[in-house]
Amino acid sequence: MNWSNWIYLGAGIALGMVFGRLFVRWLRPKQASSNVSSSSSLVAPLAQQDMSPISQQLQQTQLAYQMAREMSQFKAGFLARTTHELRSPLNGLIGLHQLILSDLCEDPAEEREFIAQAHERTLKLLKLMDEILTVARTEHGTNKLDIQPRPLAQILEEVHNLTYMLAANRNFPLQLLPADPEIYVLADHLWLRQILISLIDTAITQMEEGSIYISSSSLSTNNFVTIWLDFPTHSIPWSEPIDLIKSEDQPTQIDQKNATLSPGMRLLINQTLVEVMGGKLEILPSTIVKEPPQHLTRLQISIPLVSNAES
Repeated sequence: MNWSNWIYLGAGIALGMVFGRLFVRWLRPKQASSNVSSSSSLVAPLAQQDMSPISQQLQQTQLAYQMAREMSQFKAGFLARTTHELRSPLNGLIGLHQLILSDLCEDPAEEREFIAQAHERTLKLLKLMDEILTVARTEHGTNKLDIQPRPLAQILEEVHNLTYMLAANRNFPLQLLPADPEIYVLADHLWLRQILISLIDTAITQMEEGSIYISSSSLSTNNFVTIWLDFPTHSIPWSEPIDLIKSEDQPTQIDQKNATLSPGMRLLINQTLVEVMGGKLEILPSTIVKEPPQHLTRLQISIPLVSNAES
């Protein structure tokens, strides 16, 4: 090999080394960018995974705040309605005493009659206050509930037997769909029975026509038994609005002579008792049945279901 060939070979090797270095320098930024993109693609899921518990905790906090706010509004409404319910019979008592103190009675016999009426209303008012205090003590925990597994079919049968004649005397059919005898609910037997009787009794006293239906349902997907009470929609104004600035001389919806709680107040009391037992009382939208044709409003009472292990 002559000298010219050696020169050409050396020049080729040198050029190859130069181009090799240039190629390596050009390749490094590409790899870096790909590493950055791959690392960013890995960081994104990690960031999302880190944000998921935070977002869940935020949603739970918001839900807890909404529940606390609704409970606060419920307590305020309960207090306002209680004050409204008790003020009306108190105004009646004040009116009777004003007649006596102003010497507006025609004779001692009429004065004695007014005193007797005031005394009777005082006793009925005291009974209403005791009923409200009993519920308040039960909610606070002072009055302990006897919560035990109870057969649902037995409770509904007792409710039907205790309210059937009251409905029959007014020509209102009261129909009970028997419950599964294997279903047990976790509740205070006496309180649950009294709640159902109170709701049915209130509906019967307000009804003009129609039928009452008692039924129940148990789903394996949840831990609650659902009791349904279907009434004619027109039977009860379940939640009358409260006007706290109403004039004292205007008539109220409370029967001052009998001093009975309004349907709305009884609904709140029963709702409170159901919640103390771990359940829920709701009013569902009205439905239409064909035979006989009528609009029905459904009260839904959810009570904890006893599992097979507990029963």
